Amino acid sequence: MTITIPANLAANTAASATALVEKAANAPKAELHIHIEGSLEPELIFALAQRNNVKLAYDSIDALRAAYAFTDLQSFLDIYYAGASVLLTEQDFYDMTMAYCERALADNVVHTEIFFDPQTHTERGVPIETVVAGIDRALADAEKRGLSSKLILCFLRHLSESDALATFDAAQPLFARYARLIGVGLDSSERGHPPSKFERVFEKARALGLKLVAHAGEEGPPSYIYEALDLLKVDRVDHGVRSIEDPALVTRLADTRVALTVCPLSNTKLCVFDDMTQHTLKALLDKGVAVTVNSDDPAYFGGYVNENYRAIIEALKLDDGEVYTILRNGFEASFVTPEERAALIAKLDANWNRATA
Repeated sequence: MTITIPANLAANTAASATALVEKAANAPKAELHIHIEGSLEPELIFALAQRNNVKLAYDSIDALRAAYAFTDLQSFLDIYYAGASVLLTEQDFYDMTMAYCERALADNVVHTEIFFDPQTHTERGVPIETVVAGIDRALADAEKRGLSSKLILCFLRHLSESDALATFDAAQPLFARYARLIGVGLDSSERGHPPSKFERVFEKARALGLKLVAHAGEEGPPSYIYEALDLLKVDRVDHGVRSIEDPALVTRLADTRVALTVCPLSNTKLCVFDDMTQHTLKALLDKGVAVTVNSDDPAYFGGYVNENYRAIIEALKLDDGEVYTILRNGFEASFVTPEERAALIAKLDANWNRATA
């Protein structure tokens, strides 16, 4: 039997979704999963290539954008690393980071925790401190405008653990020098590179009291999430959308409140899901998992954080309470002090309640 939705009800539902999209867009929010190199827009790539005399494989901005037709994570990474080749000086990293901060501020992001990939740059002869100094200087300037921030150094999992250990050793003085640099993470191609491969370097980071995160359960199986939790002992899981395949894991995540930094547009762009209606975010939220919404690599995946909220509100038919919970989860899962967290949540509550009244 075919069920016909009355036209007025359909119109009301669409209007309600539109209003909620706008309410979410105007709400203060945290972003906990953003690769700063993945915010490098084609226009800036070409500007930096010209400034640094770097030859690109694409002859125009449009040609570069046309290459953003990804079939999986690896096809994206090939373009991603090519784009990063234009980053050579401290000013390059400043300009890239400030461009992201402008977009974050426009989306009412009030706290961000940024990933960067030093190995992408050191293999090209760029010192780690050049990378960190440029990013940190931009974040300091953005903080004056209301955007607080943390910085997380990520290891490339397609490289060896010995390479990660060498990177960590080289970076150790920077953890004392830069207050924003508070943790380490694990990213790049997941298939064939389980978290267990990096157990020793994470143990060293944990001994320094650093915060720990890792990509797991995006393309990799739920077993990778278990490894991230039990072997790396992470504080948060990045992505984690395949946890839904293991009910015991979902229960554990919900009970322990280990947050997932979910990136909806990224997941569909990289074919983790065929379309947004198949995304597991709402199912995980319904089971009490602390899911958050983030943009991942927004220059490549078609949207910054507000576009991600729009996509899930419309495709997953989220209601007011569910969107508020996701926004609050972002602050609950952030690596800030309890006092800072309370202030951020109070700011969200005041905005949300005012918008509801």
